[in-house]
Amino acid sequence: MSQAEPAPASGIFIEIDYFQKKKKGQSAAGDVFLAQKSLSENRMIATLSDGLGSGIKANVLASLTATMISKFVIMDIPASRAAEIIINSLPVCSERRLAYATFTLVDARRDMSVRIIEYDNPPVIILRDNMILELEKTRMPIERKNKKTGPRNETLFLSELAALPGDRIVFFSDGVTQAGLGSPAFPEGWGIEGAQNHIMRAVANDRFISAGDLARSLVLAAEHTDSAEPKDDISCGVIYFRKPRDLLVVTGPPFRPESDKELARIFCGFTGRKIISGGTSAQIIARELGAAITSDGFVCGGLPPSSKMEGADLVCEGIITLGAVAEELARGAADGRDPKNPASQVIQLLLDSDRITFVVGTKINEAHQDPTMPVELEIRRNVVKRIAALLEEKYFKAARIQYL
Repeated sequence: MSQAEPAPASGIFIEIDYFQKKKKGQSAAGDVFLAQKSLSENRMIATLSDGLGSGIKANVLASLTATMISKFVIMDIPASRAAEIIINSLPVCSERRLAYATFTLVDARRDMSVRIIEYDNPPVIILRDNMILELEKTRMPIERKNKKTGPRNETLFLSELAALPGDRIVFFSDGVTQAGLGSPAFPEGWGIEGAQNHIMRAVANDRFISAGDLARSLVLAAEHTDSAEPKDDISCGVIYFRKPRDLLVVTGPPFRPESDKELARIFCGFTGRKIISGGTSAQIIARELGAAITSDGFVCGGLPPSSKMEGADLVCEGIITLGAVAEELARGAADGRDPKNPASQVIQLLLDSDRITFVVGTKINEAHQDPTMPVELEIRRNVVKRIAALLEEKYFKAARIQYL
């Protein structure tokens, strides 16, 4: 879902992602995950709130809680004061005397300093060198105005971390720790130890596992523990401090034919993964480099087939495929990706990267100016601008566009 820009001193990226499963039979998740980037202060704030119960009511209360605490922290309101405002703003369950929403907030800055605020969620797991790192936590009692209706001994926990490259911060709702509750194998639920052991195994099996894949792995394991029928919402967020991944997307022929060699030079000199989107672009680069293009010949989702060329991770058709990519990114591309679909292949590479450079040729393709063509076939430059904006605003990537 999301990445931030690298810290200038360390060259480290802060990758943030999450995965979630709704309680069986519910149309909405009662857990809410929010991630925000503050460009002015070079910080990322991720919040996971668990609304009491499940469904739409829980979702509304969790959304309010996550939004409020995130805004208060961005405004640098002290954590205890922010929590008191929220706790006294939201109702309390009259029967169980429980707060209607819990939360975990992680405030990560580009200088690798991290502040963690926890209220009644399972404890955050910090993984360093595949070992669980124990943090010293400051306990802060919360003052509720109406003590008769609220829970007794409400407490906020604050902790700080000087993150190192490779560190992972994993936080989740109690749908993880309570998975399997009452079953013969886990009469008291999967527990925090079950979550810790799974996380350590997943990282041991793939030490470069992405934030999204690790979150997905934990949630699916908890769901499996619940016999594949979640008895509660199961949500997990992961923050991963790592080196950035670069991607180049070349699309469209240069405005002047004499710039073809410059396009090939940019392509050859780029360190990272590479996509060529557009038949003419691919032909230009193949000609300049003396490379061969071979077509997969497989049409999927109504899109022209992708091709292969030495030095490129993906070669696909241009404007139609990019238009489909823009639509999928706008809808939310986390689920349902088809590895045989060219647009899905592009999206996979985009979301697996942190810094995306678009090199856009500005020669006009007359075919896309035909008023009888479908409206969604926008001019190439506008499609790329839309994709870049979505990557930055919705998926927290760093994107830049170079015209040629």
